[in-house]
Amino acid sequence: KGELRIQSLTFDDAGMYQCIAENTHGIIYANAELKIIASPPTFELNPMKKKILAAKGGRVIIECKPKAAPKPKFSWSKGTELLVNGSRIRIWDDGSLEIINVTKLDEGRYTCFAENNRGKANSTGVLEMTEATRITLAPLNVDVTVGENATMQCIASHDPTLDLTFIWSLNGFVIDFEKEHEHYERNFMV
Repeated sequence: KGELRIQSLTFDDAGMYQCIAENTHGIIYANAELKIIASPPTFELNPMKKKILAAKGGRVIIECKPKAAPKPKFSWSKGTELLVNGSRIRIWDDGSLEIINVTKLDEGRYTCFAENNRGKANSTGVLEMTEATRITLAPLNVDVTVGENATMQCIASHDPTLDLTFIWSLNGFVIDFEKEHEHYERNFMV
């Protein structure tokens, strides 16, 4: 295949590589530079969110994405408690922390630790639980004669500290009320 593989890279492998392809009709060249990157974990460019919101009874993923080479090993703590994979908590290979069936007890300070052979770093955020958004009045099936108007309702309850947005779609495609204002009209009830 004309493939070059280099295993267990060292800084000495860095440089310009040239591939030469040759046959009876001629010869062609292609060049590529190989840079070797090695750095301790750092959260400077991508710190953990300081405030993470999770819906009661829902699922939350807290991302941990430091810059590091080689890829770091990850661990997590909640306060002073070291977290391990369990029935509700899982640490992904990419460093993210997943919590399912979120409860009030899950609220608190979460710290992600990243470590490789160059060093270590950590980043912290606070998880807060919110009330889950629920549809309290769902749209009903409607039979309408062609040419008449149809009205559909949707009412939801939500955490009072958060904003609520309603999105309507038709057969899986989101309705753009600005572009289709002659056909669709959105009414808000307080």
